Amino acid sequence: MTNSSWLRSLGCWLAIILFLSTASPASSPSNDKSDVLLSTMQDEMQRAQTNLGELDPAPYFMSYSVYDNRMAMVVGSEGTLVSSIQSRRRAADVTMRIGSAALDNSHAQNRQSARASGTLPLADDRNAIARELWRLTYEEYRKASKTYANVKTDTQVHAQEEDTSHDFSDEKPSSRVDYKDVATTPDQRQLEKLAREYSAHFRKYPYIYSSMVVINAQNSRLHFLSTEGTRVVTPNAYIRVAVEAETRATDGMELMRVETFQAESIEHLPSSAEVGARLEKMATDLKALRDAPVAEPFDGPALLSGRASAVFFHEVLGHRLEGHRQRGEQEGQTFTKKVGQSVLPEFLSVVDDPTLRKLNGLDLGGWYEYDDEGVPASKVNVIDNGILKSFLMSRMPIKNFSNSNGHGRSQAGFMPTGRQGNLIISSTRKVKDSELRQKLIDEVKKQGKPYGLYFEDIQGGFTLTLRTMPQAFQVLPVLVWRIYPDGRPDELVRGIDIVGTPLAAMNRILLTGDKTDIFNGICGAESGQVPVSAAAPAMLFSEIEVQKRAHSLNRPPILPAPTDDTKAGAKQ
Repeated sequence: MTNSSWLRSLGCWLAIILFLSTASPASSPSNDKSDVLLSTMQDEMQRAQTNLGELDPAPYFMSYSVYDNRMAMVVGSEGTLVSSIQSRRRAADVTMRIGSAALDNSHAQNRQSARASGTLPLADDRNAIARELWRLTYEEYRKASKTYANVKTDTQVHAQEEDTSHDFSDEKPSSRVDYKDVATTPDQRQLEKLAREYSAHFRKYPYIYSSMVVINAQNSRLHFLSTEGTRVVTPNAYIRVAVEAETRATDGMELMRVETFQAESIEHLPSSAEVGARLEKMATDLKALRDAPVAEPFDGPALLSGRASAVFFHEVLGHRLEGHRQRGEQEGQTFTKKVGQSVLPEFLSVVDDPTLRKLNGLDLGGWYEYDDEGVPASKVNVIDNGILKSFLMSRMPIKNFSNSNGHGRSQAGFMPTGRQGNLIISSTRKVKDSELRQKLIDEVKKQGKPYGLYFEDIQGGFTLTLRTMPQAFQVLPVLVWRIYPDGRPDELVRGIDIVGTPLAAMNRILLTGDKTDIFNGICGAESGQVPVSAAAPAMLFSEIEVQKRAHSLNRPPILPAPTDDTKAGAKQ
């Protein structure tokens, strides 16, 4: 189950904040020779490899990953600060595989047994760093060796699995050491100023009961070493502004609008004027939603904006193209045996390209140079003219796909799996965006439906991929309009979710617009929270099904909200 909405990400951020050290950031090493962290990792790995190699069973593979992360985070509400934190942490992961690439301790449901995680000292103290790596290494060996014994027993008493691929792929070692900074962490006072400025927009709207602005700026450097000879040091940075505002209708339905802005650096964010305009629209939308009628279940023609289409594809299609979901007796394997077959209309193609840093002048959140297994990122042509060609692969092989394509991604502390980076959908059957409304009306008339639906914005969703559950999805729209074929004005409605099954939904796309919109978000799945992007044109569907959304029956507050006294000279 996954969720791309920023609310899930906020929960993750806050949990991390409580765990991070608050030490002041130190300067980054300027070159390989002065990198005490890297040289200590190398020495300790060599020592561990020598000593553990004499044991039975001995590891056949080890890797050290250290995420040296600097973070600044501010939270604002009602024009003032709720929180302002700077932190730095060195998160260390020790990965160990015992057995052989054909069968090791990570087999089946035991993947997390291959990793132990901890926190390294912030200072470049060789002995302190080595001691913690030593502790994690032997902790991981005890866990991995015990699990490997259980794996061998299980393979003897259980029937043979359908996919007998190896547990680990053979890859060419990588070597890349890059100490340049992608972007510097912004000044804390600058972030605080933005949080005050942006959150103050909602003070003048008493019908907005709660609102929050979260600004998170991260600058990290991955150090990765393996016993295969891979040696990678790469930087990464992003800044993310997430704004949430919430109200309630008279029937108790919770109404929320979310806007996010993400870029490589603070200089690449939209201007304050542009952000302000978006926030004012959020307030206007919420007022309109309070008075909007509740929609009824519906099955008929629908038009998704480019942003809505991007989120839709990420949730409904993208997760089912991740390699690890094609293997295992628990997975539904929607597309596993459809390679070379049509899975989308022939005018649609899909690529995932984490090497792409910008699209249409905007920074892409799913950009990276090397994945979290030390494999170079690469562009993958997943679907070509409707035909399924490949999957997004980590170093877990699947049948007919024995190697990684640089999509092994994870949050620190999790085992990498095949994940999306920058998912981009293109079309050869397109019309101008200005013509899409009429195309929707034409389809409504053709089907004899009373109206069609236009999905202006979607905040996220989730999808189910396990066999024990229905192979279904649920997408959460926030702005939905009824479009009438008889000339009546468009009508805003509320309280519905898009539901369906992927194979049916994806083949009901009739045509697309000619402009590509971009969604940057944080996606949570088995390997943790990772930044992603999805880009798509607006899409016309012959049929989309919606269901009513559950909501509480709590009425709006009885007491009126306090008045905004800033005009009387109150300090913020």
